[in-house]
Amino acid sequence: MMTIITRVVLREEGAERWDGAMHERVAAARDKPGWISAQLLKGVDEPLERAIVGVWETREDWSAWHHDEAFRSTREELVGLEAGQMDSTWFEVVQNTATEED
Repeated sequence: MMTIITRVVLREEGAERWDGAMHERVAAARDKPGWISAQLLKGVDEPLERAIVGVWETREDWSAWHHDEAFRSTREELVGLEAGQMDSTWFEVVQNTATEED
């Protein structure tokens, strides 16, 4: 299982539209092979900062999703809403307590 964490800072005038487009993107990803879960996070101290935490079976599954039409259509909606480049980091999941039984 792999997790990718992507961080970005939004333009103030585009934050609501960005949040809506990302909500659509996550909803569309649910049915894709290898998708496990996602979180869309908003900065507490920096309200224009966002983080996306995506959990996938493999990086290949995630990559295939980025070539899907649903992903590409939301990319067009996001153009100009971000104040800078997205920064992504991959992690291999060592333990996932959310799905383990006690």
